[in-house]
Amino acid sequence: MQLRMKTLFRCFAGLLAFSMFSQPAMAQLQPTPAARANDAGGPYERLVISGAIVIDGSGAPPVGPMDVLIEGNRISAIGRAGSFENADRVINADGMYVLPGFVDTHAHLGDASKAPYPDYAYRLWLAHGVTSIRGVSLGTAEGDAGLADRARQLRGQITAPRIFPYAVFGTLRDQPVRTPADARAWVRWAKAQGYPGMKIFHPTPRAIMAAALDEAKAQGFGSVAHLGQLGVAEVNGRVAAELGLKGMTHFYGHFESLLDGRRIQDFPSDYNYADEQDRFSRVADLAEQIHPPGSDQWNAYLDLLLENGVTLSPTLNIYVASRDVMRARTLEWHDDYTLPSLMDFYTPSFTNHGSYYWDWSTEDEVKWRRFYGPYMQLVDDYAARGGRVTVGSDPGYIYQTWGFAYIGELEMLQEAGLSPLEVIKAATIDGASEIYDPLGEPAPMGLVRPGMLADLIVVPENPLENFKTLYGTKHVRLSDETGQLERVGGVKWTIVGGRVYDAEKLLADVAAMVAAKKAAN
Repeated sequence: MQLRMKTLFRCFAGLLAFSMFSQPAMAQLQPTPAARANDAGGPYERLVISGAIVIDGSGAPPVGPMDVLIEGNRISAIGRAGSFENADRVINADGMYVLPGFVDTHAHLGDASKAPYPDYAYRLWLAHGVTSIRGVSLGTAEGDAGLADRARQLRGQITAPRIFPYAVFGTLRDQPVRTPADARAWVRWAKAQGYPGMKIFHPTPRAIMAAALDEAKAQGFGSVAHLGQLGVAEVNGRVAAELGLKGMTHFYGHFESLLDGRRIQDFPSDYNYADEQDRFSRVADLAEQIHPPGSDQWNAYLDLLLENGVTLSPTLNIYVASRDVMRARTLEWHDDYTLPSLMDFYTPSFTNHGSYYWDWSTEDEVKWRRFYGPYMQLVDDYAARGGRVTVGSDPGYIYQTWGFAYIGELEMLQEAGLSPLEVIKAATIDGASEIYDPLGEPAPMGLVRPGMLADLIVVPENPLENFKTLYGTKHVRLSDETGQLERVGGVKWTIVGGRVYDAEKLLADVAAMVAAKKAAN
């Protein structure tokens, strides 16, 4: 009886988690506070970044030392060091590197219980060089509050990256979506509200998804989907691509398109999706049920995605705790930068989404390590074909704290096989293009080039040598000059539309926030 009650409780808790996750409610977050007077400088009539090595985001190799001239909110010229004079401000970047600002294509804010302060997330993103976020259920970037935050950011009224809030398909409007005509009406409504795109969650019936995607194409409206297990038997990655879906996030839908000898994943008979440990443990079984990498079926699926212009945002890092949960629990930034309420949310729980490690075993971790093999191979093979891969962090779940999670995703993409230059391209112009292509517009940011928006980062270490130097906690190494341990790296300056943010100050603001919450507890 005790075991049965425990199982029922888990399933009830899992259903709550699924309900909240698949159709996110409007979280009652604290309002985003006005920007502080000393948060940023600029925009300036003339701002010069002098003497930097430029990594321009296109895939071109580094070049320098160069000067970058910014006038107002745009890059106006690039020349050899010493090219520009009479600046209102000069950032001395001798020996440093300048890159386009990073784009996070899978962004969330917190909620009232785990991380109720949008300012907390925004500052952590900026401190790690993220200058644009695509919200795929953002909390305050849902509904009027999110659109208002977007407008406030553009006016410089809040300290935040650029915000591109995607509405969750079928939500935010009193009229339910039950027919293809309803789906078309919803897309038109969301477009009229000012949303640039939508995120589709499963289960979404095929006819309704087809209508929504067709209308999105007609309206110049972006689309990305989480093709979760409750609907993937009807609409997997192959079907979704054929229907016109432009972005796929996570791994869902891909392996279900590659099943060998079956059309549906072979679940154990006692599987229950509402039990989150079942949900996340058994999904790793897919790696043993698919046509192998390099097979005709594998290649045909990737060719289909490429032909249909699908972008992958694999979010490799969000699941990394599944292959080593002890490491995830003890990441060095938790002490100073993870809110105590957020750490509580991460802790194994029957109710919190993604907190499914209540009995995580060596067997579970081994299965996930094996799962990452074909998962990463799929991403690398797609990139090698010329398919677009972007960087999304999916923060606020599974021990992944804002900003730090983004840098972790850069590392994971390199592990998958992308070269460091390819990773930077995925993080910059490819992310920007995924947002702007559906709108029929060229991306105005994502490259260090004249005419582009001045969304840039300046870093003291070469990220192509070591992405770990981008973490806010910096990189620990033994100095060959002093024989002492030293911390090097971090982001020095983050520039958004010509506004210059001191990344270390932003981190100090977050650390003070966390310390205050700990003291209050």
